Amino acid sequence: MQGLAASSKLSLTIVVVVFLLGLASAADGRRRLVSSSPDEPCKKMTLYFHDILYDGGNNTANATSAAATNPTALSNSTYLGMLVVFNDPVTERNVLPVGKEVPAARAQGFYFYDKKESFNAWFAFSLVFNSTEHKGTINLMGADLMGEKTRDISVVGGTGDFFMARGIATLRTDALEGLYYFRLQMDIKLYECYV
Repeated sequence: MQGLAASSKLSLTIVVVVFLLGLASAADGRRRLVSSSPDEPCKKMTLYFHDILYDGGNNTANATSAAATNPTALSNSTYLGMLVVFNDPVTERNVLPVGKEVPAARAQGFYFYDKKESFNAWFAFSLVFNSTEHKGTINLMGADLMGEKTRDISVVGGTGDFFMARGIATLRTDALEGLYYFRLQMDIKLYECYV
């Protein structure tokens, strides 16, 4: 490369990098599937997200989430500004795991209340799978418009079995017990999958 001009060296470097990236993707052996219809996702599943908020008292052993910040003074009734961090069990049925039963996944992330006039939250979390059926993560984020019967949040990526997944998770409140427990049904539809 000693005799090449600077622009030729740059061009050659770019060609080599593109070639190596092409080899890396081919070596991975995955094939990209993109759904051609909203009615036919490349993968779908229904899971249940269980959130047990620490109540500041006697539920330490069962709590799976805790407030990391207090609500602002702007609104006491809608918890505006409260940030909750969670590591919640996710199941295939709408019941909490019993005894040594292992959940299908763990939902790890946070939500914060972001509306003054009514309950509304914004989620960002990963579904972490580590079972014989699935390994990897599905990453989700978006507004949880709690007043709506169903609401969609985006599947923005994934790893392992869900490598670079894209799609939608439709949320529905399946159970609500006071301020300290809720269960969401998540109908996940992936429209871009790598297999």
